[in-house]
Amino acid sequence: MRRFMLLTLVVSCGSIVSAGPPQTRKETVKETIHGVQIVDDYRWLEGDNSDPAAMGKPTPEVDEWTHAQNAYTRSVLDALPGRRALEARMQELMEVGSISAPQMAGNRYFYTKREGSQAQAVVYMREGVEGEPVEVLNPNTLDETGLLTVSWVSPSDDGSLLAFGMYRAGDENSTCYIMDVDSRQWLADEIPGKVNGVDWQPDGRSFFYENLESTDDPYSGQIKFHKLGTHEREDATLYSQRDFVQMYRDSGLYSAKQLDEVAKTYGSFAYASDNGRWLIVGYYTGTRSNDLWAMDLSAFRRTGEKKLTPVLSDTINTKASGAGVVIGDTLYMQTTLDAPNGRVVAVDLHNPAPTAWKTVVAHQTDKVIESVSPARGMLAVEYLVNATTRIERFTLDGTSLGELTLPGIGSAGISTDIDRTEGFLTFTSYNEPPSIYHVDLAGNTSELWERPDVPVDPSLVEVKQVWYTSKDGTKVSMFIVHRTGLELDGDNPTILYGYGGFNIPMTPAFSATMFPWYEAGGVYAVANLRGGGEYGESWHHAGMLDRKQNVFDDFIAAAEWLIANGYTKPERLGIAGGSNGGLLTGAAVTQRPDLFAAAISAVPLLDMVRYQNFLMARYWIPEYGSSEDPGQFKYIIKYSPYQKITPGTKYPAMLITAGANDARVHPMHARKMVAAMQAASGSDPERDPVLLWVDYDAGHGAGKPLHLRVRDVVDQRLFMMWQLGMLD
Repeated sequence: MRRFMLLTLVVSCGSIVSAGPPQTRKETVKETIHGVQIVDDYRWLEGDNSDPAAMGKPTPEVDEWTHAQNAYTRSVLDALPGRRALEARMQELMEVGSISAPQMAGNRYFYTKREGSQAQAVVYMREGVEGEPVEVLNPNTLDETGLLTVSWVSPSDDGSLLAFGMYRAGDENSTCYIMDVDSRQWLADEIPGKVNGVDWQPDGRSFFYENLESTDDPYSGQIKFHKLGTHEREDATLYSQRDFVQMYRDSGLYSAKQLDEVAKTYGSFAYASDNGRWLIVGYYTGTRSNDLWAMDLSAFRRTGEKKLTPVLSDTINTKASGAGVVIGDTLYMQTTLDAPNGRVVAVDLHNPAPTAWKTVVAHQTDKVIESVSPARGMLAVEYLVNATTRIERFTLDGTSLGELTLPGIGSAGISTDIDRTEGFLTFTSYNEPPSIYHVDLAGNTSELWERPDVPVDPSLVEVKQVWYTSKDGTKVSMFIVHRTGLELDGDNPTILYGYGGFNIPMTPAFSATMFPWYEAGGVYAVANLRGGGEYGESWHHAGMLDRKQNVFDDFIAAAEWLIANGYTKPERLGIAGGSNGGLLTGAAVTQRPDLFAAAISAVPLLDMVRYQNFLMARYWIPEYGSSEDPGQFKYIIKYSPYQKITPGTKYPAMLITAGANDARVHPMHARKMVAAMQAASGSDPERDPVLLWVDYDAGHGAGKPLHLRVRDVVDQRLFMMWQLGMLD
């Protein structure tokens, strides 16, 4: 077994080479895909692929190589000047408390809050909206490592019981537990298998939930019904992912390719009406499309009958989505069918045919419906307008009651309850810390309920939104944040951030840890790229599948605009993104290495020729396509970052990160990309290194304890400051 050393490296011929990244052996694999030869020198870094059901299981050699790369990265980042001072500042900023909007149950209000040096958020309850906070569940006392996370909470209707999920070390495989709130005693009920929430029934003694039949199979979703006091093995399975796939197959309407894709989606979901009469059942047919059915629970309880009545159908072809809330026997459904920016329709569940739908909130070309929340006698509709939030109230027949007054221009979310007009508004912006407001939806009034104290002055920064032109002439918006009065001399260190995928919008959000960057003269820009959700489903579609290159073009055009308009220059421009955004930065670096000085690619997808073979990645074929398809391979191979690396090119410095427990994006992407970039880059490895950090205590990012999040922020910020000339 090879040994990887940091100070000197012994190679097979016995010669000594100077310090640098650990050398990586090449083991070339050649294969022909649709007539194109693919040469892969580092496939061994994927891990053990002998078992198709467990692709990429790390081998001892892969682990040894990874630890050597981690040690090299630590030797570089830990030696940078100013680390201790930055760590102390970031620790102070990240110890600022965080709080969630409460869930209302009877007279009880449940929420999570993290304070000071606590590793994980704690669950609290108040009796009455102004009651004293009472600690209900503290994961920090259950696990001294800080790696145990409360992922969700769901109180019963009267607040006497609390269902909650917990997972460890970022693996996101939540187990469901139940607590008697008054006694704080945990019931014997325990449901494993990545339970992501429960839907309590009015009796307060039973609930519906979704989980995986096997956490080793991300495509084994199922909808189940649990009665308190019984073992989860006795839970009735209403529908499994296999049932839906068989239903689509039996319909005879779809091709073999469509059936293969629909078998590997996010799967099914279900939620019950407040009165316990109806169960709304959905199945994801793509990353942002789903079919929807209604199930009469009275018949289910009497006879066990599980009849599904179609509400929204054939979204395999229409690519539409639908979801909503049931009030009485009416489903108020938010849908993109014939409405790329969304509309709200009233569906009589006794006659749910589309011809009988009644429009409650019409489609608008200048607003995108993000969500619909029910309150007593009304609906609160959350819109995006130019990537910022507006919330408008409507009666159940669609009469507008006017916009809810927000604290400013930024990002907001509303938490409501069907039996009351009070709610909680969460609001944030680049210069506004996340704040919770108690809202009277009927009277359109609000008062601050809680806001964490932040040791920075948000008024010291200014925010603007600009529009620029992408390669094909499309207008794209971008937020720019910097210190008030900053002189734009074309030499400002700048971080450009983007995502551009899955209909997910990039909207204004506060980050206390960015303030040292602003104070030092740094600029932060966030581009609203195609593929995202800022401007509706058509904006999303313009950046997926064979149009994915539009996303990269939008990002590159944003960089060029920042340079042309006197903000920065290539030597002072860094880019950052995570997950799909990690693919974005990987593509930008391999397509325009001359445009950037540094890039951060966090938990990224990078080998797009093979991505679909690992973990849950087949979920994303409707978004990216798959190299298994000849037509889709043609455009994937043109941008896949791993295959685009060209030896001898002067690439910018890169910091590529991954989580060893990631259940979404396999760490093989980061490992292979780093090995190939280290071997190919024509840049000075001491000045422009390619660094890998694989966190063995984390997954895709969720659930990290405070001390690991502090380390990560310091690593990434210090790396950028170094590369953009702020440490000289």
